[in-house]
This record gives sequence, C-alpha cells and structure tokens, in this order.
Amino acid sequence: MRKLLLLIAGLISQYSHAELVDHAVEYEQGGVRLEGYHVFDDSLEGKRPAVLIIHQWTGLTDYEKMRARMLAEMGYNVFAADVYGAGIRPQPPEAGEVAGKYKADRELFRSRMQAGLEVLRNDERTDVTRLAAIGYCFGGTGVLELARAGTDLAGVVSFHGGLSAGEGMEAEKGKVRSAVLCLHGAIDPFTPNEEVAAFQKEMTDAEVDWQLVSYGGAVHSFTQKSAGNDVSKGAAYDAKADARSWEDMQQFFSEIFTES
Repeated sequence: MRKLLLLIAGLISQYSHAELVDHAVEYEQGGVRLEGYHVFDDSLEGKRPAVLIIHQWTGLTDYEKMRARMLAEMGYNVFAADVYGAGIRPQPPEAGEVAGKYKADRELFRSRMQAGLEVLRNDERTDVTRLAAIGYCFGGTGVLELARAGTDLAGVVSFHGGLSAGEGMEAEKGKVRSAVLCLHGAIDPFTPNEEVAAFQKEMTDAEVDWQLVSYGGAVHSFTQKSAGNDVSKGAAYDAKADARSWEDMQQFFSEIFTES
C-alpha cells in the first residue's frame, strides 16, 4: 500500500515545476449561462495538446478541478466544462434527477459538451489537431456521446461511466472519428455485464478504434475518494484502480497525440 500511495503522490507532483494559471470561464449554450474552469502551465510557450473534462453527476466540483490541474502540470491545456449551468451543483438524490435530464435528452447533453469544447478549441494555446476529452461517471457517459456524435477529437476516455447509448443514437460505421478508451470497474453494479457486452458489440460493429480496461475488484466511482471504501454500496474508491487508470489514460494520450 505504501508503494501505491507513493505512486499516486508521484503522479500529482512529478511536474511540480509547472507555473499553473487557472480561472473560471463564463460561456453559454442555448441561452443558459455556464461556468467552466480553465487551467494551463504558463511556463510553456506555444500551442499544446488539450483536454476537455466532463464532470460527474454533482456538477463541476473541486474534484474535476484537481484532475484538471494534474493534466495541466503534464503540459496540457485543460478546460473542465459545465453541463448543468452556473451555480447548479446538486447533491444526491437531486443529482440523479439532474443527471437523468441529460441522459434522457442526449442531444441537449451533446450540445452542452460541444459548447465547452468550443471554448477549449478557440483558446490560443490549443493545438486543435491534438484534442481529447475525458469524463467521470456521468461525464464518462458524456464523452462517449461526443464520440458517437462524430466529434473531431483524437480520443475520449471514460472513467467508470455508463456505456449505453441513447435510443437510436448508437455509434455508426464511418462516423466515429475518435479512439475510445473505457476504464471500467469489473464489478460495477451500475454498469452490468449486459451493458458492457452491448457496448463492445456497438463499437465493434461501428469499426471504432476502442479499448475497454476492466479493473478486478473495482466498483463504480473507483477514482473518487469521496465515494468511501464500502464496496457493498456499489460505489467506492479503489486506490489501485485509480492509479492504474490514470496510467492507462496517459499511455492512451501518448498514442493518440503522437498519431494525430
């Protein structure tokens, strides 16, 4: 365990020389005011690969901002988008109702994420040929929607996200432009084996460049310490899966940004 904790600490601190600049960014979609979070390393010059982050079901919180800073320390230009709207940060059980609104209306969900992507795409530091999106839980479902929509991204990474598509909105052969990486808890009760199998078939039939990594013993929310450690609840933190999934994401980025 001590080695594992040191690894996680190293992932956070290995780029400690970075001079991070961060700020809130107001933007809008469909007349709704949104407030995202932008962070980058000011010690770097010129354009760089960029990463969009889509939040989990309680909205854009300190968790996504922490992940954004970790990515910025690695040299990426990062924007954490706001799907719900400025100031809308629901807690359970309300969070389930708010998230459900967007899962039921995938076009609206996609539009909100696309609005955040445009903020990042239009930033002067962004190399638009090297863009990716990552998401957690609700956001993991979201980035898969970006891929299904044919969004011009090098790749998307879903951390313990739902894998099912909206009805009639499955990936189509020749439409998906991004590589897809799903990082999944092997015993996640919120994403059952039937859903995993359907996702695999969907991606295969659409001839997508896809991967699914399944972490043994991990349930839902395995990257989030706030989920606690009671696996019986179906959502719990798993330090080993957290560290491994971050490493897998980095390897994926190394691959897609080299090929772009």
